[in-house]
Parts: sequence; C-alpha cells; structure tokens
Amino acid sequence: MQHFPVSSSILSASHLAQFVRGKYKLSQSSTCQLLKAGVNHTYLITDGPDKFVFRVYSLNWRTLREINEEIALLKLVKANDIRVSYSIADISGEYIQAINAPEGQRYGVLFSFAAGEKLLTFSPELHYELGKIMARFHQLTQDQPIERITYTPNVLLVDSLEKVKPFLPADSEEMQFLMQTQRYMLGEFARIDTTQTRWGVVHLDIWFDNLNIAEDGAVTLFDFDFCGNAMLCLDLAYYILQIHSTETDVEEFYKKRDYFLAGYESITELSAEEKRLLPMLAESVYFYYLGIQCERFDNWSNVFLNDLYLKRFINLRIKRWFDFNKLNENS
Repeated sequence: MQHFPVSSSILSASHLAQFVRGKYKLSQSSTCQLLKAGVNHTYLITDGPDKFVFRVYSLNWRTLREINEEIALLKLVKANDIRVSYSIADISGEYIQAINAPEGQRYGVLFSFAAGEKLLTFSPELHYELGKIMARFHQLTQDQPIERITYTPNVLLVDSLEKVKPFLPADSEEMQFLMQTQRYMLGEFARIDTTQTRWGVVHLDIWFDNLNIAEDGAVTLFDFDFCGNAMLCLDLAYYILQIHSTETDVEEFYKKRDYFLAGYESITELSAEEKRLLPMLAESVYFYYLGIQCERFDNWSNVFLNDLYLKRFINLRIKRWFDFNKLNENS
C-alpha cells in the first residue's frame, strides 16, 4: 500500500534510539524519549549516567549551511568558556545526521546535556550573571557575521505580519493594532543612529526556557536555533521582555532588569542609543515570533494556533508591552 504524503511527522523514539546507538556508539541499554515537538523535535537520550539531547529539525526549516553555522558558533562559544549545550560528533566525525522521514529528508544533531533545571523566576543576582554571560557572548560575535538570517526591519516586521494575515481577520482590532504598530516601528528603525549600535551574531532566544541553572548557580545556555546577524541589543531587548512577562510585580521587574543591565555593563558599556531602543526592539521580536508560529502552522497544530490564541497573544503580550512602555509617546 502506498503511504499517503505527510507535511510533518514525529519520529518513533524507540527507532530513533536504535539509530543514535549505531551512530554514536552508545550502549544497547540507552533509551530515547520525546521531550518536545514543535518547530524542531527534541529527544532525551539516556545512556546510564550520561544524558544527551537529540534535535530533529523540521522539514525545510534549516539548511545544511545554517546548521553548520550554528555548530561552528557553539564551538566558538564553548572554546571561550561560556557554558553551552554543544554539538557532538558521531563515530565518523560528522555532526549532522540525515534522516529519511515520511515527509522528506530531515536533519538531526546530538547535543550535550545542560546540567541544572529551568526556573521561571530567579534572583536579581542571577540576572546580573546572565547579563555578564550575554556581554561575553557579544564580545565574541561583534562584527563577526555568519551565513544565516540577518534580522532586518523587513524580516522582523514586514515579512512576519504577512505570515499572520491568513490567520486573523483584517478588520479585527488586533490586526489593526499590529498594522499601526508596524508603521510606528518601521519609522523608529529608520531613525536609529547606526553609528551608536553594535552589530554581530545574536542568539535571539535567551530566556528561562533556553537556559538551565545548576545548584551552584552555574548557567548553561542552549537552543541557538534562531542565531543570526543583528544589532546586538536585540538580545538584551528580548531578555528584558521575558523578565516582564514572568514578573507580575512592576518594582520587581525594574529591579531585575536593572541587575541584568548592570551585569552586562560590567563587561561592555551600552550606548545611550542602544538603551533607548530596547523597548521598541523587544516589540519587534514579538512580531517576529508571532510570524514564526503562523509560518510553521503544521508544526503547532490548529488546536494550539487559532484565532483566540492569536488575539490573546497580541493583547496580553504585544499590546501589553507596547502600552507599558508608552512607545508611541516616546517617538
């Protein structure tokens, strides 16, 4: 019987265990467990006391070149003593596995396991440490472009909104807000004094879900899947946005934001222009990720990504941040 074509599949964890054992010389007792299915699928590999993470990229999500650039970036970061989940070569010295999935060829990469646990909220002192880690990362990547996406205003704001349009009525209040905000932010991007902003490689997704904290406070970063070229302060903007989304107390938000910025500036000073841009840039990253969710609809499913979800996301995240920072009033 001919198999019906599919757009997205979840690979069998038990069969993937067999595949990984052969590629990486793991014991026959090693196991594989699906942790998360989304744009990429993440599996936990356990071999006795050792743990690893195997990421399977979705079809047509990342090219071989893009994955290789991510791997090279991780090598650079690890070599400079920043704790990251790094890629691991197989017995042949290869880092990328080609997998013949039902929908077409997908790629897989084995990563080291990040020790510790995810914490939704943590102390101001740890935010200070995260600021230092981000600054050290930016020191490595400033003026060092990689062959991946460049986060231009068009990518962040224009392309993203086009991806949202099929999922939200044009006359809805939420779409009208997005369109008005897009015009405002494009104008703000045009006003940026680029002589006062640093460029380089950004992670673009540093938040509590992509870092583990060990008992001794050591922080390990992971999931560099969205790394690319941009103004470095885009990373700071998104991180501060996430503090705001997890801290309901305004004073606590300001305290932790200031500790994070102080940690960053203990390594690298921010220009006045970079600081001015942080609220607006954070809003632009929200646009970008909303567009990604819509673009990868087949990976999320319509149970998760529907009209109600989009309206809640826009009102409780994007509009809330916009209003909190009085962005239109600061132009």
